[in-house]
Amino acid sequence: MDAVRTAFDATPRRDFLPEAVRRRAAYDGPLDIAAGQTSSQPRTVVDMLRLLDVRPGQRVLDVGAGSGWTTALLAHLVGPTGTVLGVELEPELVSFGGDNLARTGRDWATIRLAVPGELGDPAGAPYDRILVSAMARALPTELVDQLAGDGVLVIPVAGRMLRVANPGAVVTEHGHYRFVPLR
Repeated sequence: MDAVRTAFDATPRRDFLPEAVRRRAAYDGPLDIAAGQTSSQPRTVVDMLRLLDVRPGQRVLDVGAGSGWTTALLAHLVGPTGTVLGVELEPELVSFGGDNLARTGRDWATIRLAVPGELGDPAGAPYDRILVSAMARALPTELVDQLAGDGVLVIPVAGRMLRVANPGAVVTEHGHYRFVPLR
């Protein structure tokens, strides 16, 4: 079994959903969580994590942590020798996602409130991997600049999933997707 599937098995989506939608956890589509945000479609998350190619021991940034599900999946992939920082703009989701993440016992991962007007975590850069779970209009150079020398960024941009790989910020496209807007 591959690492992404193992992470999914160890991190049930149901545990990261509000009580009212937990019965729909197996639904392969986005589900409302709070503050106009959604828990992404599981098939999409699988695609993104495979493109990201997370390895044990890496430093990972999760932009748009939401319910904490992707942060917890990333924490499983990096293991206790790695670190994951989830950033989220909605205070309600920082609390909800942080509580969900804490229940996993993966204390090498945290979720904090994003700094308004600041994309990602430039002060904590560089990151080996950056996952963005919101749609950008154009590829944000400020996130590309936060990549380590051999880092990878996966981000939906203008309806297409992009994988940006250093060195050289090589961009490849990987299908069409819909997300809430990146703010």
